Amino acid sequence: MSDAVLEHSAAALTRGSSSFALASRLFDRELRQDVRHLYAWCRHCDDAIDGQDHGMGMAPPPAEEQRDRLRQLRLLTEAALDGKPVAEPAFAAFQRVAVKHRLRREWPMALLDGFAVDVQGGEFGSVEDTLAYCWRVAGVVGVMMAAIMGTRDPAALRRAQDLGIAFQLTNICRDLLEDAAQGRLYLPRERLDAAGVAIAPGLLLDADRRAAIFPAVREMLTLAEAYYASARIGLRALPFRAALAVAVARALYREIGRRILRQGPAALQQRMHVPAHAKAWLLIRGVAAAVASRWERLAPFPPRPPLWSMI
Repeated sequence: MSDAVLEHSAAALTRGSSSFALASRLFDRELRQDVRHLYAWCRHCDDAIDGQDHGMGMAPPPAEEQRDRLRQLRLLTEAALDGKPVAEPAFAAFQRVAVKHRLRREWPMALLDGFAVDVQGGEFGSVEDTLAYCWRVAGVVGVMMAAIMGTRDPAALRRAQDLGIAFQLTNICRDLLEDAAQGRLYLPRERLDAAGVAIAPGLLLDADRRAAIFPAVREMLTLAEAYYASARIGLRALPFRAALAVAVARALYREIGRRILRQGPAALQQRMHVPAHAKAWLLIRGVAAAVASRWERLAPFPPRPPLWSMI
């Protein structure tokens, strides 16, 4: 029997994230469906605010329309959480997974709060400001993903948060020029000031300016590495097939940042991608990390490093 909501969710993941779509094949069938449903809602909300098509072609609508869209997203999300009928496939998908796994209400609302920051055009003065934004738009998604994988232990959820934060720090550095074209700059102002760089977002479109800000990019990607390392510990809290998928996604996404670090300022000229031949090797590394996590779970859960955390 055809399931329009499931088909919509599957298409959203396939079109929205090739790396995560590849990793998601390692989930068992039921969990893969739940992950797709959550992803479809996240993708829809993000696209609505940024005027994108599955994460591509950013063209944000006028500010007032953005605010209207955000209000509508909140209303539909609350309706889905309350079990009310929702016709939009992305919200019907979210309702299925949120009700099934009893997701805490503050988690999806935190994501929408993150999109509100984009709508309001706030500045990120400190590293903590940037990390708080990363929590809202990605760290909380990691927590929700871990919850639908069966994890509720706070220590494990913090590691899932860490993976989401690492992903978003990578995003910020990868999408620097695309965001700058829309007047957005997520690098912490204090780091640019410390380097003696006074840059408005639009000036990043000038190639000569990119080398000046690369130290700040390097610092964010180095911080991302610390979060990726912390997140790896959380693999032991997941069922094996879930750990496989998450480990592969971690390896694929981490490689984006590592390639930017290796290439330096030249890497900022265009959106960084991981070629297919490299993905095969990263798939093997992800599988190895997941297998190692089965042995690691025999030991006590180690203390988390002193990284910024919301939970």
